[in-house]
Amino acid sequence: MSSIKIRTKRQADTTQIRTLIAHPMETGLNTDSKTQKNIAAHFIQQLTVRHNDTVIVTTDLASGISRNPYFSFEMKGGEPGDKITIQWTDNQGNSDSQDTLIQ
Repeated sequence: MSSIKIRTKRQADTTQIRTLIAHPMETGLNTDSKTQKNIAAHFIQQLTVRHNDTVIVTTDLASGISRNPYFSFEMKGGEPGDKITIQWTDNQGNSDSQDTLIQ
């Protein structure tokens, strides 16, 4: 099961792209209450959004983003049936990708 949920919405001449990503986004500064040891840093480093396989957004992230981050983008154009792909990679080498079609 993917960690990424995507919703799209056409609005006049733009398309709204909203995504929710299930990820712990640990800063490396928190302490485990049972062991009193630091929890290892674990956060999304790069997020990429593609429209029909063309990159429209690439962003580098850091540890200051909240757990299960929500992102919203608006792009010019987009037609029903066009493919939107969202992909992330984190600092531990994990990654995920999800496709959806514009409604």
